[in-house]
Amino acid sequence: MNKKKVLLAGNSEMVIFRFRKELVEQLVEEGHEVYVSFPQSQFGDGYTTAEKMGCHYIDTPISSHGTNPLTDLKLMQNYKKILRQIRPDMMFTYTIKPNIYGGMAAASCGVPCVMNVSGLGTAVENPGPLQFVTLMLYRLATRKAQKVFFQNTENQEFFRKHGIALDKQGLLPGSGVNTSQYHVLPYPHDEQVNFLFMARILKEKGIDQYTEAARIIRQNHPEAVFHVLGVCDDAEYQKKLDELTREGVIQYHGQQKDLLPYQMQSSCTIHPTYYPEGMSNVLLESAACGRPLITTDRSGCREIIDDGVNGFICKQKDTQDLVKQIEKFLALNWEQRRDMGLAGRAKIEREFDRQIVVDAYLSELNQTEK
Repeated sequence: MNKKKVLLAGNSEMVIFRFRKELVEQLVEEGHEVYVSFPQSQFGDGYTTAEKMGCHYIDTPISSHGTNPLTDLKLMQNYKKILRQIRPDMMFTYTIKPNIYGGMAAASCGVPCVMNVSGLGTAVENPGPLQFVTLMLYRLATRKAQKVFFQNTENQEFFRKHGIALDKQGLLPGSGVNTSQYHVLPYPHDEQVNFLFMARILKEKGIDQYTEAARIIRQNHPEAVFHVLGVCDDAEYQKKLDELTREGVIQYHGQQKDLLPYQMQSSCTIHPTYYPEGMSNVLLESAACGRPLITTDRSGCREIIDDGVNGFICKQKDTQDLVKQIEKFLALNWEQRRDMGLAGRAKIEREFDRQIVVDAYLSELNQTEK
């Protein structure tokens, strides 16, 4: 096997070292020279983690939510500089800006590129000038791409409808789950029924529906406890969460690095999102741990649930329907809840094992010539 140089570019350490950790490990194990590119953050040290993983880190600042064309042009020039310096045989890109500006840079430098569309993002999903511009940029970025992977069929069809990367599309089961790392946890015997919301505190993640449902459910079900985990960057939401915690409606735990203690005590994960997901890692990891799920009927979520088998599906932005699904769950006995979680684990093993994703990327790499 020819040893190659491979560059993975994303918008955060988590995108590379949490969701693509096994790919990096296998590339290093096979003797390839691996580089990773993402912005340094307060939550981790890219250099240290990369050194432990046996690869090279390149600090690449990205304005994740900015729309300043000058800043984005600088990002593309930065990617070009990186590509010319390390001259990789392959570039893997993840998330919107690395996909677009990394893809453009790769096309300009003649580097084979494999993109991963992990959700459309609000800029693309909602019609308007920003959608028009973003799709135009995606057309430019994908014109010389080797492959464009999607995480759900709805996103894939959206690109197909707009005539983007028609002959280069592939479908993956999200980021997949490491089924060895996320193993089945014993189902709790507590008298309490602990519901778990794990996401960045954003309106589009369904936090309002979750807290409203918690208030309604707890009026008749004091045994139901509603936990919230996730970083909150909005002062108003922070104030609201603190108030709801004082009232006993929810228990807000903030951002937690170690989720295992919360998964251990959890009876069910609730993910009432209407954010344009690729494939929800919250749901994948919870199901892998043997936990039932309640989530919305939208792409990136519905694929992980067989309704009534390993969880329940509710309507988007509909608190009353979410309450209805939670009440269905509360009506189950302990054995039914446990079996629902085990059915989810079996589904993950069949359809969402991370090795499926790793193998797809290695296949693309093997198509390049030294």
